[in-house]
Amino acid sequence: MALIWATLVVIFVVYALYELLNNIQNRKRYPPGPKGLPIIGHLHLLGKNPHHDFQKLAKIHGPLMYVRLGLVPTIVVSSADTAEKFLKTYDHIFASRPHNEAALYLAYGQKNMITAKYGPYWRNMRKFCTQYLLSNQKINPFQSMRRQQVELMIKSLKNEACHHRAVVDLSAKISSLSADLTCLMVFGKKYMDEDLDKRGFKALVNEVEHLAATPNLGDFFPFLGVIDLQGLTHRLKDLSKVFDEFLEKIIDEHVQSRDQKQSKDFVDTMLDIMQSGEAEFQFDHSHIKAILFVRYFIPFMSFYY
Repeated sequence: MALIWATLVVIFVVYALYELLNNIQNRKRYPPGPKGLPIIGHLHLLGKNPHHDFQKLAKIHGPLMYVRLGLVPTIVVSSADTAEKFLKTYDHIFASRPHNEAALYLAYGQKNMITAKYGPYWRNMRKFCTQYLLSNQKINPFQSMRRQQVELMIKSLKNEACHHRAVVDLSAKISSLSADLTCLMVFGKKYMDEDLDKRGFKALVNEVEHLAATPNLGDFFPFLGVIDLQGLTHRLKDLSKVFDEFLEKIIDEHVQSRDQKQSKDFVDTMLDIMQSGEAEFQFDHSHIKAILFVRYFIPFMSFYY
């Protein structure tokens, strides 16, 4: 055991020195910023509210500031004019996504449009989603279904107001409506909490948001990802297994009932494209599940916090 830890320490020191020397060589290319510490960079300057800490540092070092989060060089932009240059003028340069442990496991190796790195794959994925899933031709047929679900919600509100005379949690109603609409459009039917997991939909969504928001040492020190000192990777793997089994079950249900369905939901559409080979890139079950995860689960995170 002692030999293993000694080996890990040596690897850590060698890797850290390599990255440190590399950062020193490239330092002149970066904007001004606060002085950092070896290895950890500027992580010691950040507390529970990093955006507040960055704002304070920007008042000293300017609207374009360089910090190093562990071994990851980072540029902090704190003015609207500068942000416009990053997000509009030079967006193609800064459009990529960094390595992220949460996205690696929950987004099937960062295969969806939100977490994928910028490049040919991302452009093909965006074109795919825009053309086959988000076009007016695909969305408009669901109009009558959306109207019906809204009418059911209004009827439910009237019933509770008139007969029970109780305070109605409108946020919960809208969240439920949004979940039902998404379920019907994406999966073709509604699913109950227990269909996903015995813990329920809300608990799993909260767990996803918690793990995604928790700083992971593997994101700042890539070589520490395999060690999983915080236990986050283990929890991410367990959570991804739950979602994967649920999404795989949905795909299997659609494969078995495809000939019996008159209208097609998102899963049917993607299965058709997968079989026909129309996608301009390799497209299999993992890509379908990556899209489904983002399309269905991610939008509800803010509702439950």
